[in-house]
Amino acid sequence: FFLRTSSFLEPSTLKRARLVDVEERKWELESSLLKQLPEFFDASTHEVEQKFATSRDGTQVPYFVVKPKATAASGSPALIFAYGGFEVSLTPSYSAAIGRGWLRRGGTYVLANLRGGGEFGPAWHQTALRENRQKCYDDLHAVAEDLVDTGVVDSPRRLAIRGGSNGGLLVANCYLQRPDLYGAVICAVPLIDMKKFSRLLAGASWRAEYGDPDTDDWDNFLWKYSPFHRIDPARVGEYPPILVTTSTKDDRVHPYHARCFVKKLKDLGARDVYYYENIEGGHGGAADAKQSAYVTALYMDMLYDLLTRDSQ
Repeated sequence: FFLRTSSFLEPSTLKRARLVDVEERKWELESSLLKQLPEFFDASTHEVEQKFATSRDGTQVPYFVVKPKATAASGSPALIFAYGGFEVSLTPSYSAAIGRGWLRRGGTYVLANLRGGGEFGPAWHQTALRENRQKCYDDLHAVAEDLVDTGVVDSPRRLAIRGGSNGGLLVANCYLQRPDLYGAVICAVPLIDMKKFSRLLAGASWRAEYGDPDTDDWDNFLWKYSPFHRIDPARVGEYPPILVTTSTKDDRVHPYHARCFVKKLKDLGARDVYYYENIEGGHGGAADAKQSAYVTALYMDMLYDLLTRDSQ
């Protein structure tokens, strides 16, 4: 049979494989390489580890760490990517952009499998719906704390979080809830105003995930994780640097969300609030590979500069 494999450090690889009966009820896999996509960075400098963080309610939250081998990992800037919604599963995959833009610089990359996703089936998703959404945010806080506590990073100042769409809602809430825990935030095509989300573009179809702001859901729980309504004027000086990106032609999450968030933060005097709006492209934030590469380079260069500033 044919076997295709891929990982953080190995591009997509096609093998011819067979199971060999070595003894009763014991099989071994034999395989030979047929084809492999090109490698875009030297993967030999990094290693992969799966770890678990304990969330506020005691749930064990898994995450993957791709970190440098030879050097003390604590001196390496770390970027966490997370989503935590709509039963979407985040699994290991090869990324030339992450490899060349982040790992090659000596960075650490973290993929967090938060509740709300689908990594452990429907129950993992359903436990963080609607009034239980805070569990997803608690999970990300727990992963970040574990990275600091275990020495993967030596300070929250070296730790960044990135998320898009529902993941943008996630990192925006974490930015507001725990500004002490993150050195920088990349918030892409985010949901921000949860009072209006169901009236804009495709938002009405997400009420099963978040709740309905035109009912008692708003007063009961939705306001608690609406970033637009949760900005604290007394804490704006504590918020870490943030880059918010969107697309003028996003037909899924209206660019109003990103615009209103940045406007309110700036009006309240928050520092280091950056904004980029691409006038082309849809929900992906770019219309072609060149634009996508530009946005990727933009946030990676920003993060590397911010997270390593005191060590340069």
